[in-house]
Amino acid sequence: MKKILFSTLSLVMVMVGGCSNLEIVESAASKNKETVTLRIAWWGEQPRHDYTLEVIEMFEKKYPHINIESEYANWDDYWKKLAPMAAGNQLPDIIQMDLLYLKTYSDKNLLEDLSPYIDKNIINTDSISKEVLLGGKVDDHLYGFPLGMNAPAIIGDPELLSTYPKSNWTWTDFEQLAVKVHKEKRIYGTNGMKSPDVFFSYYLRTKGMNLYNEKGTKLGYEEDQLFIDYFEMQLRLLEKGAFPRADVTEQIKSIEDELLINQQSPMTWAYSNQYIGFLKAANRQLELILPPGPGQEQGLTVKPSMLFSISKGSKKKEAASQFINFFINDIEANKVIRGERGVPVSNEVIEQIQNGLTEDEKKVFDYVNKVKNNNEKVEKANPLGGIEVVNLLQDVSEQILFKKVTPIEGAQKFRTEANKILSKDN
Repeated sequence: MKKILFSTLSLVMVMVGGCSNLEIVESAASKNKETVTLRIAWWGEQPRHDYTLEVIEMFEKKYPHINIESEYANWDDYWKKLAPMAAGNQLPDIIQMDLLYLKTYSDKNLLEDLSPYIDKNIINTDSISKEVLLGGKVDDHLYGFPLGMNAPAIIGDPELLSTYPKSNWTWTDFEQLAVKVHKEKRIYGTNGMKSPDVFFSYYLRTKGMNLYNEKGTKLGYEEDQLFIDYFEMQLRLLEKGAFPRADVTEQIKSIEDELLINQQSPMTWAYSNQYIGFLKAANRQLELILPPGPGQEQGLTVKPSMLFSISKGSKKKEAASQFINFFINDIEANKVIRGERGVPVSNEVIEQIQNGLTEDEKKVFDYVNKVKNNNEKVEKANPLGGIEVVNLLQDVSEQILFKKVTPIEGAQKFRTEANKILSKDN
């Protein structure tokens, strides 16, 4: 009976003092429901923690019967803590998920398919394109709901750059600029270009290749010279003092430690949604710069910056779905989030909040929109074994930079071991 009353009133809602009758009815109905406690976990820096807690308070005010317990950590600690929870079937109800882990967790039957909650309209997708949702799918199941979209980028300090890069600059231009900055300023010319899977993948796409083949059963490029050329460039910069040693980058544990923040590098390879965080931490003007080409249009693709998944073992899946819907669709909540988790996936949200954005925040929205307009491809989940392959690439790249192996030897080792992993798991 209450459900019917709710549906009827929703057709005749009117706005009163900025709050609709529907919202009043929702809140009143919520107070009469059994109390539900949700656990939610995410990774990030302190500013993300702060505003997420604020959004949670807004949600709890709208749905008084739902209480949320929060768990958060930095990227490395997050996955270390999540692994034993997964093994013990003790995952939080809502998990912030990454494309690197999505297929692994879903293959182990740890994640709920969110499609039924869209069909029931608990999660509203009217203003979200099907292409965006594909980023959270494994086969035909939506195991992760994209929270925002981002793209690879370079964040640069105009004051430290000897020459500001043009939009059509090349890898040769990048290398020459990094060396020039080092000679003139006695600082590094770039950061360590980590994570290597992100930016080596970008490099491959500019050449018309991919890190994985279509089925995820082996590497997606045949010529090892691509690997050799990429890491020989880093070695040349390292030998000239323009590239940080691996032991230097290992000391970077938070955004405050980043070379760019401490004016020890004029450029950092990152994702577009990290721009505002770097800007605040640096407390000086920084710019978003397109990575070098040629081939930028095919190299730059948008991807879900992160996703929300619901654990298969959750006993409160509908309440968890309500929170996801609130996070992606509520206008006031997104005025707090301000695209920090990537440009919002809801076109209506973008339209409603963009006038309230700062000029720097608008740069991020414009950057992602430009990438999306040039390349409709949305990155999807890494294949099974992707976590091992990424760890392998990180290990091999460090061996190259420590000069324990040559780029040629590294290319051969990476291909042999990566293909073995992928053929076994897929």
